Amino acid sequence: MSRILITPRSLSSGGHPALAALEEAGFELVMPAPGETPSEAALLAAVPGCVGWLAGVEPVSEAVIEAATDLRVISRNGSGIDNLPLAALERRGIALRRAEGTNARGVAELALTLALSGLRDIVPTHAGLQEGRWPRRTGSEIQGAAVGVVGLGAIGASFAEFCLTLGAEVRGFDPFAPQDRLAHPAFLRGDLARTLAGAGVVSLHAPMPTDGRPVLGGAELALLAPGAVVVNTARAGLVDDAAMIAALDSGRVGTYATDVFHQEPPQMTGLLRHPRVITTSHIGGFTRQSVERSTRCAVDHLLQVLSRHAA
Repeated sequence: MSRILITPRSLSSGGHPALAALEEAGFELVMPAPGETPSEAALLAAVPGCVGWLAGVEPVSEAVIEAATDLRVISRNGSGIDNLPLAALERRGIALRRAEGTNARGVAELALTLALSGLRDIVPTHAGLQEGRWPRRTGSEIQGAAVGVVGLGAIGASFAEFCLTLGAEVRGFDPFAPQDRLAHPAFLRGDLARTLAGAGVVSLHAPMPTDGRPVLGGAELALLAPGAVVVNTARAGLVDDAAMIAALDSGRVGTYATDVFHQEPPQMTGLLRHPRVITTSHIGGFTRQSVERSTRCAVDHLLQVLSRHAA
């Protein structure tokens, strides 16, 4: 029986109804790390003999791809592919499919939640009350706020639309998205500096640049309005950690909210322990609806590619 590797944490404990379509098609499902991110050793042991791979955000090395002697397709249950060795996949002729846009609503809603939490100081206020204090910091409303959106793919565009609906003035930067991605009288598209200049909220929705350099360093953070809220639901590397600590200490950034980390679970660095930082455990697309859409799309991609190989 041909095998399919299942590694997303949201699926690898089994039981999701969409996975039944793979079993009904005659495939055996292999789940080497139920509910957890699999290690390289676990992947090396599990991938031989697998013809398909329903993959999550776990790091995948070239060594794992070289061990995948029967692999025909990797189907991501999301859109990000930074964790995959693309050159190795191309060299081996392994197809790659992405469930693009399926988790956009979930991630965009979390980004909005984090932005509003920062504007109203929700987390420090809650913590203060839990400690028996009565903290009351004057917050800000998003209506009329200058919001910068870096990355105008499905997630960034959805977040921008939320903010526009709430009355924000939104500026967007994306050198690759179609020029007609958003049309609204309160939306302005420009370069990165124009998007960040004077912004009271910035939300990151971009892949890592090809040179691996952060998008937000000291010079970029200096462009923001004093006390700005920065939200990162995209990639930890988009932000220079040292520059962010300096911006938080100086008050240039009032809140940094992140759902993404250099490794998972993260090492609790000085940045992550900063009192003006909000952290969530990579839950952007972890809603019932997003998991459902992403899983069904990823399963469909697997069956489409593997059926062509069987034909």
